[in-house]
Parts: sequence; structure tokens; C-alpha cells
Amino acid sequence: MARAWTGLGGNDVVWLLFLGALASLGLTKPEHSPYEWLALLALGALQVTEGNLGWTEAPRKAAASVAVKLALCYVLVWATGGIESSYYLIFLLPIVSAASMFGFGGSLLTAAVSSGLYLSYLLFVLESYYVPPEGARELTVRVLFFFLSAILVNRLAAENRLKTRRLSQANQELSQAQADVRRAERLAALGQLSAGLAHEIRNPLGVISASSELLAKRVAGQDDVAREMADYIRSEVNRANALVTRFLDFARPSKLHRATGQLNDVVRRAVASLQESRPPDAPAVRLEAELGDLPRFFFDETLIESAVFNLLLNAREALEAGGSIRVSTSRQEDEALIVVSDDGPGIPADKLEDVFNPFFTTKPRGVGLGLAMVSKFVDSHGGKISVESEPGKGATFRVLLPIQQDE
Repeated sequence: MARAWTGLGGNDVVWLLFLGALASLGLTKPEHSPYEWLALLALGALQVTEGNLGWTEAPRKAAASVAVKLALCYVLVWATGGIESSYYLIFLLPIVSAASMFGFGGSLLTAAVSSGLYLSYLLFVLESYYVPPEGARELTVRVLFFFLSAILVNRLAAENRLKTRRLSQANQELSQAQADVRRAERLAALGQLSAGLAHEIRNPLGVISASSELLAKRVAGQDDVAREMADYIRSEVNRANALVTRFLDFARPSKLHRATGQLNDVVRRAVASLQESRPPDAPAVRLEAELGDLPRFFFDETLIESAVFNLLLNAREALEAGGSIRVSTSRQEDEALIVVSDDGPGIPADKLEDVFNPFFTTKPRGVGLGLAMVSKFVDSHGGKISVESEPGKGATFRVLLPIQQDE
């Protein structure tokens, strides 16, 4: 993507100053060609323009820029003496440009074309010009110097590109780590708040439950409406108690009970639990499992099974009109990867950062603790969880767990 014109930078100014110095030196010669000035002016303008318009980032534009530089260099050397021109080193400009933008093959190709163009000047003088052995040796050294420059600059550029990629990856990992820390801090704060509220709510719920039971016994056989209302109160109290229990489970620190286990077996159990818990009136959902070759390693089977089940349940609840869910496992170097994806409506882009926050939900039912619990269980194993989604194209959750062979 081309970046906007930002004016002349420091490098551009230095570049133009040196080209201006070359042009000024041309004035000192008894005879100078206007093509010399035009070629230098065009080279200067092209070198400045390609960087500011982002041509170096587009392969085709970069190749066209190198080709134009080769043509301008050929004109400049031809206008200043051909094979005897002191400007022969100007061919290093397209060579260095190609070496910094292309791979090894592109660098050698540009060096070969530059060498061919430079040696082609001999065709104009072979009939009237004798090339002594010393001259031939000098030409050979110049041509070899073109190739050596291409190889050296390409190597340095490749190392720089590698460092840039590593730095970019490190920045992404740092940003992800910072996001994980912020999420962990939010989880801790909300966990403490949930625990406090849950304890405060549970006490009056106990009083309401006991009172409703006493009321039900008093009116049993006397007032059917009162007994029905007492049963309804007990039912709602039990539901509220279950919700309070979920709050407390979320607030309670995860105690790991690691043991050597097979992750694929855990995923199979989670899949079976999801199929057994399917409501009778739920839409048909196709569930596919593709389990890779994984070693046995240390992890808490109960917590990870709960995490996988919650991911599968979240995917099923997203498929209001039916669809398919796919779960897979594989090994990524020293980590085990679990992927759960669906072809549902997806998650809006502005909601992706919030899906693992407690009490966040886009569904009409639920309190938004499922994915928060998944994130908590994965974090307790030193793992990572991420989500990718596009509206209308479903969502994909990825869980990475470190493979530890012993405590």
C-alpha cells in the first residue's frame, strides 16, 4: 500500500546534493552533453519519488523502477564516453536497489543486465578500438564488482528483513502479552467483586428458600395457589443459587490437578457431553472432529474438558438456525493446539476484544461467564486463547497449551 507523500527527508536531501555535485563537475569539462544533466535529474527524481510513493513495497512497481534506472544509467554512461565513462559506477544504483528489494535471483539478474549493458558499449568501438589485456582485465574486474556488490547488499538486506520480521513478531507478542495482562487484571477485579456479591446474595437467598419451604408445609392441602407460588419461589431461589455458585466458581482461584493425560480423549468426552446435552427442540447441528497425533502430557483434564465443552456450547448456541461445528487438535512444536470453529453469524469486529471478559454476552440468555471461564482455565495452564471472526462467516477459537512431559 503506497504511503502518502511526506516531502523530502534527510536522505533525499543528501542524495540530491551528491547528484548536484556530479552535475556540477560535468560543467568543468570542455564538452558536456545535455543528456548527462537530463539523466542525472531523472535519476534523482526517481530515487526520491519511489520511496515517497511506496513503489518499493509493490513488486511490479519496484521492478519497473529498477528497469527505468537501468535505462537512465545506460543513457548517462553513453552520453559521457561509453566504455571509458567515469560514470560506470552509476550502474550500482539499480543493482543496489534490486538487491535491497528482491531476492538473490533478482539481484544477480540485475547485476547481469547491468554488466551486459555496460559491456555493450564495446560494440560501438570494437572496429576502431583495441582493448589491451590490461583493459580487458579492468573490465572484468568492474563486472565482477557489480556481482559482488549485488551479493553483499542482498545479504545485508536479507538480514535486515529478517530482523524486521522478528521485531514485528516480538511487537505483536508484546501487544498480546499486554492485552493478556489487562484481561487478567480485569478478571481478578471482577472475580473479587463477584465473590463479594455472591456471598452477600447467598445469605438472603437462604432465608427466602427456608421461608418458602415453611410456607409450602403450612399451606399443603389447604391452598393450592399458595402452594404453587411457594414451589415457584423455591424454583427461582434454586436457579439464583446456581447462578451464585457460578459466580463463586469464577471468582475462586483455579487449583490445577495435573496428571499425565491424552488431550484427544478429553476432547472426545467434551464432544460426547455436548451431544448428550442437546435440547430436544434445538436445531440440527453437524459436529465434526479431526484429532491429530498428540503425545500424552501434564494438564488438568477436568478444567480443559470444561474449557472445550464451553467452547463447543458457545458455538452451538451461536447456530440458532443450525449449521456445523468443527473441532480439531494438532501439535505446534512444543504446544498442543485446539481449534473450535463454527459457520454461524460471527462476532462483530468491535466486540472481539470483549468476548473473554466476564459478564459480556451477545445472547439474550446467559450471564457471559462461559468464555471468561475458558480464558481463566487456559491462562492457569500458561496457555493462550484467541478468536478470529468475520460477520456472516462464523468464528474460530484457538487454544494453545504447553506440552509438559513432567512436573
